Amino acid sequence: MAEAGQPRKGFAKIIAASVAGTTIEFYDFFLYGAAAAIVFDKVFFPSGDPITGVLLALLTYAVGFLARPLGGVVFGHFGDRWGRRRTLALSLVLMGGATVAIGLIPSYATIGIAAPILLVLLRLVQGFALGGEWGGAILLVAEHGDDRRRGFWSSWPQTGGPLGNMLATGVLAALTPTITNEQFLSWGWRLPFAVSAVLVVIGLWLRHSIEESPLFEADAPREAAPIRVVLRDHRRQVAMAALANVGEKAAFYTFSIFLLTYLAQQVKAPRGVGLTAVAVASVFQVAAMLAGGALSDRYGRRPVSITLAVLLAAWGFLGLPLVDSGELGKVILVTVVGLTLHGLMTGAQVAFFAELFPSAVRYTGASLGYQLATVFGGSLAPIVGVALLRRFGSTTPVAVFLAITEICTIAAFLCAGETRHRDLRSIEPDRSNQRPLSTK
Repeated sequence: MAEAGQPRKGFAKIIAASVAGTTIEFYDFFLYGAAAAIVFDKVFFPSGDPITGVLLALLTYAVGFLARPLGGVVFGHFGDRWGRRRTLALSLVLMGGATVAIGLIPSYATIGIAAPILLVLLRLVQGFALGGEWGGAILLVAEHGDDRRRGFWSSWPQTGGPLGNMLATGVLAALTPTITNEQFLSWGWRLPFAVSAVLVVIGLWLRHSIEESPLFEADAPREAAPIRVVLRDHRRQVAMAALANVGEKAAFYTFSIFLLTYLAQQVKAPRGVGLTAVAVASVFQVAAMLAGGALSDRYGRRPVSITLAVLLAAWGFLGLPLVDSGELGKVILVTVVGLTLHGLMTGAQVAFFAELFPSAVRYTGASLGYQLATVFGGSLAPIVGVALLRRFGSTTPVAVFLAITEICTIAAFLCAGETRHRDLRSIEPDRSNQRPLSTK
């Protein structure tokens, strides 16, 4: 690993490969979410109640989140045992294959109940693959880069989230004026899923050309069962990572997937309004992530994250009611502010996860903590939002839910302390965790 100065030679290629890989995987994952909000209820879950159909579609969306912690553990095991680079290539192939297959599933009208069953199974594969992607991509950069700007460099692969979301919603939005609604429901929605095959080939080519993490190569002998070590020595760190990230996840899915559903089902806005707003906001979100990483290097992970959690909670109450008009300008404003604040937060947090664990179990520990947050903050946000929408017909309860998740983030950083000055090469196990797992 480079000293506190310039990164290693070839670092730009590592950044490019990490960003490209995460972009492709999140494109696949978020494409499903956007499609679930606007089309899957009609294709796979026909129902007399439109909101019920959407809720069923979003439940299959949430299934992907349930598989992400398992993916984080499995891929983390191989990443800590065999290396970051090879593990990332496998996750990319799994994700791309599942996404292309989703685009080939016949509709409910054609094969009946088999259609949603196949959809759920492939969604599980997507979640499993994405659970292994994030940790490896972040660690490749964090373990190659210099210590002083770790937050900034680590935030680069995190931009794959909004870039993938922007690409997914942008492709769907581009189809809107070119084909009719009937054509979109019949075959048009399948085209973006087929594009994944090309993207995966590009991603594999980029990842094949990069070097393995220097900290991984220097770490020998390696743990035979990294997850056992994490659960024995680092349970508190996993809990802190999960709680810290809950607010970030809930914010993202509130101002993207839930907002798309709310606009389509409650406001009755044209499909292009929400998709355009998310695509525009994603541009700001990318820049915000890099800025958040830089701010965390200057002021610390904790103060920046806590400040942004407060701002996101406030914007839930102030911003969400503005979308009731369905006006494109107001919808874009709400989405841009929400996703920009989210981008700043995720950029500020990303290095924090790597700084909690030693190299021997860093892939497993960071992935597990981060992906647990996606279950509680990510999958629940759109589902709870739609359920509250059905019950109250208002965004206020959704804002309350968002505020609760931000309180979790604040509490986690208050307990975890500041981590930006830690040396990734010398992090030791927390011996206070070494108690029997069954202790009452």
